[in-house]
Amino acid sequence: MIEPTILQLPKILDQRGNLSVVEEGLNIPFKIARTFWIYDVPGGEIRGGHAYKATEEFIIALSGSFDVVLFDGEKEIRYNLNRSYYGLFVPRMCWRHMENFSTNSLALVLSNKPYLKDEYIRDLNFFTSLKKQ
Repeated sequence: MIEPTILQLPKILDQRGNLSVVEEGLNIPFKIARTFWIYDVPGGEIRGGHAYKATEEFIIALSGSFDVVLFDGEKEIRYNLNRSYYGLFVPRMCWRHMENFSTNSLALVLSNKPYLKDEYIRDLNFFTSLKKQ
């Protein structure tokens, strides 16, 4: 299984403001099929709480900070995203949720698959049983 990984994006420094870029196949290991963002998350709320059968994601904190908590069926790892030039690659079959959103945080999620309802695994016990097979 491919492991979750924090990847550094190019950071082009300029006195007028910095710029970072994501290019499929270069900075992230997949072709982008879907892009969405999460924002205005009320204090204490949790987003996610699922795994994907084949979908891979790359998550960037464009603004503010939040935690991405990943569970591979055996161990849980927490990643704090708080820089717009770092992103977290999340492989398929990895349970995830996002929490501890700061005020005005903005999460950008790039995905290798379009939205497909049947792609989601929303039951943690079922996910854990699949990982043990």
